[in-house]
Amino acid sequence: MKIAIIPARGGSKRIKNKNIKNFLGKPIISYSISTAKKSKLFEKIIVSSDSKKIIKIAKKYGAEAPFVRPKNLARSNSSTIDVIKHSIRWLLKNKIEPSYICCIYPTAPLMEKNDLKNSFKILKKKKNEFVVPVSQYSYPVQKSFYIKNNKIKTIKSFNYSALSQNLNVTFHDAGQFYWGSTRTWLKKKIILNKNSYVLKLPQLKVKDIDNINDWKIAEKLFILKKK
Repeated sequence: MKIAIIPARGGSKRIKNKNIKNFLGKPIISYSISTAKKSKLFEKIIVSSDSKKIIKIAKKYGAEAPFVRPKNLARSNSSTIDVIKHSIRWLLKNKIEPSYICCIYPTAPLMEKNDLKNSFKILKKKKNEFVVPVSQYSYPVQKSFYIKNNKIKTIKSFNYSALSQNLNVTFHDAGQFYWGSTRTWLKKKIILNKNSYVLKLPQLKVKDIDNINDWKIAEKLFILKKK
């Protein structure tokens, strides 16, 4: 059995009601639910939330929300892996025994069903590790820096004079989903570790949404993808 779990807490600081905010006409969480359904991979799509409003909207768009997430797992510093472990333990306690779990973020409107399918194929070969979608940074991170008191503060790997083609290509988490066996989720403490396998996604299919500017870019990318 394969189950999708969408962690969607009610509180959000940078974008109010982020997980159910209107994204081109629909609550953003509805896109994650819809793509999960279209993939036809999952016997169940479950939303883990502490918010009655989010639960109501999730059910409207076809997800299940059979429990309310405890407040101690709905803080800004609550880890994704702890939230998924809580959901898995609830499932096992209620005699639902999934073999595989896919954590899907509620703010992933650019996620595509084929990416879910292709990453699951990787997982079936590498059963005891996580599979993570990633995308390449558009600019060499070795040339990046901080700004403090309106002045440049270099990072440890700072190498501005190096030719870009001579620097290692770097990637970042796509911020869409994570696949893992139930055993892996319960056993591991960190999702992004040296043994995690990846599915590489093109930059135009990825936008992690942390602020309003990210939100606007994601909308433009979504519209571009539909053309």
